[in-house]
Amino acid sequence: MNEYEKCLGNFDEKQWLAAVDLLAPAIHEVDRDATAIWFRFFPLGLHQFLAKADDRAKEIQKFVIQGDYDLTDQIDVSHSFLYGHRYWKDVKTEIKHRAEAFAGDSIDIAAEARSIAAAASKAAGVGESLLIGVAVIGLMTLVQVGWEEFKRSPGTTGTPHGMLAKSPDQIVFERAKDDSQGLFGFLRTVDRQFTVNWQDARSSGRFRIKNDADLATASALDQTQNWRSKDERCWEGVVPVECRSAACGTCWVGVVGGREKLSDVQSLERKQMKVFGYNQPDEQKPFLRLACQAKASGNVAIVIPPWNGVFGRKVYGVEESKLEPATTSARKLRETLASVAGKND
Repeated sequence: MNEYEKCLGNFDEKQWLAAVDLLAPAIHEVDRDATAIWFRFFPLGLHQFLAKADDRAKEIQKFVIQGDYDLTDQIDVSHSFLYGHRYWKDVKTEIKHRAEAFAGDSIDIAAEARSIAAAASKAAGVGESLLIGVAVIGLMTLVQVGWEEFKRSPGTTGTPHGMLAKSPDQIVFERAKDDSQGLFGFLRTVDRQFTVNWQDARSSGRFRIKNDADLATASALDQTQNWRSKDERCWEGVVPVECRSAACGTCWVGVVGGREKLSDVQSLERKQMKVFGYNQPDEQKPFLRLACQAKASGNVAIVIPPWNGVFGRKVYGVEESKLEPATTSARKLRETLASVAGKND
């Protein structure tokens, strides 16, 4: 194990999240929430638990994990929803230099991330605030994938597309504004419609949403693509969903823009998010939501994580929910109906 990696590995998840909070004011607004969301998408607590498990595959099965939760397969793409992702190669190169030259016995996470961002920003010719988020993400990536895998990845990034092709300030502006409702839109209530801009690790798009509709339902109405061919968790729309009752945890999303336009978190969502292990912040309108519970009253920008599971009880010691988990029930129902329909044809 590289000494730099070993030193970073001495910090627990709470200390990493505290460092992210400390860095937040210095991170450009375009990536401020996105950075915090990334750390929820790839929680250190889950990684450490599985790393110590006697039977990793068995624990993954117990947690009903679906999708790609392992950073090793996503070193260069996991943070593609950050504006700073385009500077990943510069950041990764600087982390490698610092790791190879490291001769100390302690590290301050926040200070280290800022130093990396400062050096990489000179190479990239941009402001430091655009690189701090991806710099601290790079350090956590090193911890979870290990020095050899970190070195091995090429550090290449694709061309920014969709909303991320715009300037940082333009993106912030676009995320904040709502669709026009027409000349007499102020008189309309029930039939108002807005736009949900979505992104995952490899693609982006948008779907329409009616005023006061939840994100999962609106996603299901978009049948412009064969979503399941893209991701087997996507039975109805681009947002994976299996229940619509906050019982499965499949539809968790990060909100990078417009979270103030979503309904407040209710007790059911709050409790279930803890059971799932998703570490939702204790705010009325946090940046991590269950799409089936979050109702929109304006445009919203979301990020869809590449996996889902139920691990809060064993990893974080959360008390078990009184609700019966429905992680596979909806999917099994669809499979049964499809099977019956096939036999009747």
